[in-house]
Amino acid sequence: MQHTFDFAPVLDAWPALLQGALQTLKISGISMALGLCLGIVFMLMRMSPIKAVSAVALAYIEVIRNTPFLVQVFFIFFGMPSLGVTLTAEQAAILAMTLNCAAYSAEIVRGGVESIRKGQIEAGRALGLHTFDVYRYIIFRPAIRAVYPALCSQFILMMLNSSLVASVSAEELTYVGQTIDAETFRSFEVYFVLGVIYLALSQFFSIVLQLIGKAYFSYPTK
Repeated sequence: MQHTFDFAPVLDAWPALLQGALQTLKISGISMALGLCLGIVFMLMRMSPIKAVSAVALAYIEVIRNTPFLVQVFFIFFGMPSLGVTLTAEQAAILAMTLNCAAYSAEIVRGGVESIRKGQIEAGRALGLHTFDVYRYIIFRPAIRAVYPALCSQFILMMLNSSLVASVSAEELTYVGQTIDAETFRSFEVYFVLGVIYLALSQFFSIVLQLIGKAYFSYPTK
């Protein structure tokens, strides 16, 4: 069976594709920022000497990391209304991605924190640094620097996984592509173009994250 390739109907819909790509960037960017902040909170809870606090954080991390992201999205969007919490598709997407990102970020950052030698912390305290400054300059910054490549990979993977939120009609790139496919019946062309756009978005995120890394972590280690 021969197929006549025709990208014109797909390319004609470039305003919708552009809007979908921008929406993907928006959802992913917000989720990354919130997920990293929440991940640091759960990391601190995970390392807490209080067993109950540590157990809560561990339970959260294990549940998120060992259940499919799509199930998490469905639970938030379709399940939570049963508890009286109704969210829009975009809100549900951001919440699901934030919670998912937080669990993975917590473990990644914990690995970096545990790599910091206790002697460095004691030296900071001996110099009279405030506890906040000790955490900020001696623990968190070097720790995040050590695991920054892993965090970047996780963020890019999360951006790619944002395509799954189309299942709850969040109007990001994949949802737009599905709409175009339903209108044009050009499945090959639509998803080929989507693949190219996602590849471009991945490269964009990679460049932005590299620039952030150079700006905040480009200092000598010795």
